Amino acid sequence: MKLEEIKSPPGATKSAKRVGRGIGSGHGKTSCRGHKGQKSRSGGGVRPGFEGGQMPLQRRLPKRGFTNIFKTEWSIVNVRDLNVFEEGTVVTIPMLKEAGLIRKAPLPVKLLGDGEIEKKLTIQVNKASQQAEEKIAARGGKVEVI
Repeated sequence: MKLEEIKSPPGATKSAKRVGRGIGSGHGKTSCRGHKGQKSRSGGGVRPGFEGGQMPLQRRLPKRGFTNIFKTEWSIVNVRDLNVFEEGTVVTIPMLKEAGLIRKAPLPVKLLGDGEIEKKLTIQVNKASQQAEEKIAARGGKVEVI
């Protein structure tokens, strides 16, 4: 099956309601809009959330919290994830991305101490937890903060 061969199933698309085409069509004169009022006018109707002048729900509810626009986002790598590298490797951020351990390269990388490491490695990251540094040092490796 090709993309250009895909069609909607029968009955999925209905023809548009043709209004204002005479009395015999059943949709003539007022064109299914009823008589008078805001909703019968061209361009008429109210915006979404309008409650007829009553204070709308989004204004009645209290505002909560705030968004910190200066927050730093980190790419997280755990110690257990580093076992994919060979013994004695100097692990850099591009290598982590290539191995699929991080997705976004521009974000700084933080090393966390979840899991166990079985190899001696030198890891170059932007930040590392104390627990992660201890586990890597116990295996004879080291963490270089860049």
